Amino acid sequence: MADRLLLCSDLDRTLLPNGRWPESPQARPRLRAFAARPETAIAYVSGRHEALLHAAIAEYDLPEPDFAIGDVGTTIYRVEGGTWTPWQAWHDHIAPDWAGRDREAIATALADLPALTPQEPEKQNTFKCSWYAPEDTDRDALLARVRERLDPMGIRASLIWSIDEAAGTGLLDILPERATKRHAVEFLVDRLGFAREATVFAGDSGNDLPVFDSGLEAVLVRNAADDVRAEARERVAAAGHPDRLYIAAGDFLGMNGYYAAGVLEGVAHFHPRAAEWMALPGE
Repeated sequence: MADRLLLCSDLDRTLLPNGRWPESPQARPRLRAFAARPETAIAYVSGRHEALLHAAIAEYDLPEPDFAIGDVGTTIYRVEGGTWTPWQAWHDHIAPDWAGRDREAIATALADLPALTPQEPEKQNTFKCSWYAPEDTDRDALLARVRERLDPMGIRASLIWSIDEAAGTGLLDILPERATKRHAVEFLVDRLGFAREATVFAGDSGNDLPVFDSGLEAVLVRNAADDVRAEARERVAAAGHPDRLYIAAGDFLGMNGYYAAGVLEGVAHFHPRAAEWMALPGE
């Protein structure tokens, strides 16, 4: 694995052109060309559960990944020959953080907080307790109240706040402490022997930001919100590796930097030889 370039990318509004910005027509064809190379491996890193991951791949004609991290980091799948196999080692790794408690116990403990509305059952799983909140919620105050409920239960949790701009709502995911996108990416990289210096992460939103603390090369697509850009810059500066953040600006291979175009632009920034792997037939 150490000789392959691993791209770990968020899906919605990162690879998927499901935001308000225009998509470069060549972006996804170039992504498919890149993914087909023997020098590369692809991991999708998403808040979606398995069925929605499959739906996105089919609807947007994305390349089949080698790995998929779903449910905001609480599930990892190894993909071989079209078969998706949950990685039991990851389940065993994160389970102790919830001290034997289940999602229902956490939901009960938080049910009377007025800012929170449970997300749909299909958006929950064993290690993911997810809520909606008003977009203008005081994030820090809400997270503090949630901590006040969970800490006495002995639960070590990651609280992931993000905004669904399309729906105009806040999203709160409560996960085991070690079950963020960052921890899942690092687990995959380290357990399977990928080189950290040959791993690139790409994202666009608040729930991608924990990965930016890791020291891995990180890309924000051009359509990332201004507050996400600002926090990403603060995080990499505080961690001492500002050179490992790239924010797509467009004009790479004639593309605009939004969605997959921005992902590929960032990969080529960190690994210039990879630009050759994005060529289309006839180029």
